[in-house]
This record gives sequence, C-alpha cells and structure tokens, in this order.
Amino acid sequence: MNVKTNIESERLNFWEKLYIPEIAKGLASTFGAMFKPKFTRSYPEEKMIPSPSYRGRPVLVLEEDGGRCVACGLCSRVCPALAIEVQPDETDKEKERFPKLFEINMLRCIFCGFCEEVCPEEAIVMSVDYELVFTSQEDAILPKDKLYKPIQELQPRLEWLRYNK
Repeated sequence: MNVKTNIESERLNFWEKLYIPEIAKGLASTFGAMFKPKFTRSYPEEKMIPSPSYRGRPVLVLEEDGGRCVACGLCSRVCPALAIEVQPDETDKEKERFPKLFEINMLRCIFCGFCEEVCPEEAIVMSVDYELVFTSQEDAILPKDKLYKPIQELQPRLEWLRYNK
C-alpha cells in the first residue's frame, strides 16, 4: 500500500506533463541575462589580477637561504596527473635533504592544488601566473630553477593558505 501511495503522489498534472512552467522559467532566465550589461576584458592590454585564492601555475618558494623543499616526495605521490617528479639528495647543512631533481610537466598538470595542500613545508604553492605558453613539449617540463619564485611575491597566497586551513 505504501508503494501505491508513493506512485499516486508522484503523478504529474496536465501542465507539469507539458513542462510549460519549467520552459517559461528557463526563458525568463535567458531573457534576463540577455539584457544585463556586457563585460569584456581587452586581454593583452588589460591584465586580470587574480585573487589570492586563484590556483595558477605551481611554483617553489625561494627564501634568502634557498628553497624550502626537503624532497619528501609527497607532492609527486599525491599528484593525480603524475606531473611532478622529485629525486632527493642529501647534504650536511641544516636541512638534511634537498631536491636534486624537481620537475613539473605543465602539459599534465591539472591545477588541482593537491601538491600545495600536502606539502608539510609550504614549499610548493599555486601562484597567480596564468599565462602559460610553450613552443615545444620539452619547454613545458619546468625544472626547479624555473619553478623558484621569491617568497615576497607569494606572500598573499601563503597568508591566504594559513587563514583557510
């Protein structure tokens, strides 16, 4: 008896069968959007300034005494696109490890931000860089010297990350 009651309550009336109210709602939404003012950005001349929450190109944080990365490899393990390759090396300095090889294949990167979330040292962050142009596939594989960015440029993103964790 419960099944019959549920079926009877799900029956549509005549207007609902024709979908006219839903079509009218869709048309109203479309016409409302048509008459709103248009917004166009003249891209090369007028650059977009992204907010700190924007996830652009992943970069490595560079401090005065060198990079923060300790080559733990968590970023490469968590990357769903397998875009990051890390090979550690050891040293006698304060940090016992550093990346001998750190590469990101930007053709594979999906800008998910998992590498940034898992990094225990806040060594890799998503920058506000959105202009990515490569002339060949080899140019799209960025080594660590092309990934380093000074900490002063990344400070807004680092503060946003600390506030939103």
